[in-house]
Amino acid sequence: MSRKRRMFDIEVPVEETEIFPAGKDEGRRRGPMATAIAETAESTRDRARLEADIRAENDALAQEHVRLKRAGLIVDLIPLDAIDTHKLIRDRAPAADFELAELVQSIRDIGLSNPIRVEPGRDGRYELIQGWRRLSAYRQLLKDTGDAESWGRIPAGIAARGDALEQLYRRMVDENMVRKDISFAEMAQLALHYAMDPHTAEHDADRAVAILFKSAGYQKRSYIRNFIPLVQALGEVLLYPQEIPRALGLSLAQRLAEMPGLATAIAAELKDWDTRSVKDELDVLRRFAGQGAEASQDAGPVGKAARPPLPEGRAKTTFQIPRPQGNAKCTAANGRLEIRLPRDFSTVDRRKLEAAVAALLDQIG
Repeated sequence: MSRKRRMFDIEVPVEETEIFPAGKDEGRRRGPMATAIAETAESTRDRARLEADIRAENDALAQEHVRLKRAGLIVDLIPLDAIDTHKLIRDRAPAADFELAELVQSIRDIGLSNPIRVEPGRDGRYELIQGWRRLSAYRQLLKDTGDAESWGRIPAGIAARGDALEQLYRRMVDENMVRKDISFAEMAQLALHYAMDPHTAEHDADRAVAILFKSAGYQKRSYIRNFIPLVQALGEVLLYPQEIPRALGLSLAQRLAEMPGLATAIAAELKDWDTRSVKDELDVLRRFAGQGAEASQDAGPVGKAARPPLPEGRAKTTFQIPRPQGNAKCTAANGRLEIRLPRDFSTVDRRKLEAAVAALLDQIG
């Protein structure tokens, strides 16, 4: 008996092929090379976006840094020996600064409250723009203590380069104008230095006053101009020019204009007298200004202390006689005979002086 074969129909499901949009098909469907290329391209795009963001942020930071530098708000600790003081001639005369000791003690006790201001120079150096006395105080502290860790570097605002020289001078002047102790002699000296600076546009000291002290009143600028010939004639002779009061300086400037030999006589008297005090020097200047050693610092306008007024309607005779000390200016009037010579007659022996005056009167008859 034969067996019948049974046949079973088995339906095998046909696997449908999935269709993906171009460039979106699953990684398992890509070859290794295609996958690597796609990943590299995506990474490159991400890196480019990140670099662009970093560049934009750096540009913004750089602009802000320049703005803060121009405003003097970038502060760093600068070594003292990296700071030069050549660009600006200071308005401080090279004489004794009696208040520097107070500033040194203040900085030692509580630190520096107001940083100096510098401008970047070459080879890692800096040029001082503002803060001469503060820098001097730090240098004095370093010299006194030898503590380079505490006083070898000074807080400094770092300004951007490029400000005009005139603006730097004006900024220095305006900062110091608020100080009560700055003198007319120091301001006159600054005007002279500005005019002598080959890098400035103005070389006339009187016109330099108008540029530098624009914020000062007309009368104050006039006083500064009057002090200029005094500083020119005696700047290298005096130890304490900053101590000359206004009235004495104006009177002395007028005398220097009237008597060409006066500056030479003052220099001769002060020569080799290095131990003189402020009072000693001012007493000498008052004698030559005709104010006398005991004249008040608040003397009146120029000439009043030195020249007693003549009675009205009286004639006078004036003439000059050349002498080794300078020209002797003589004034003869009713009841008065005056001889002005740049010499301290109080040093002449009294008997000799009396005999000379008696002989003069005998000659006149």
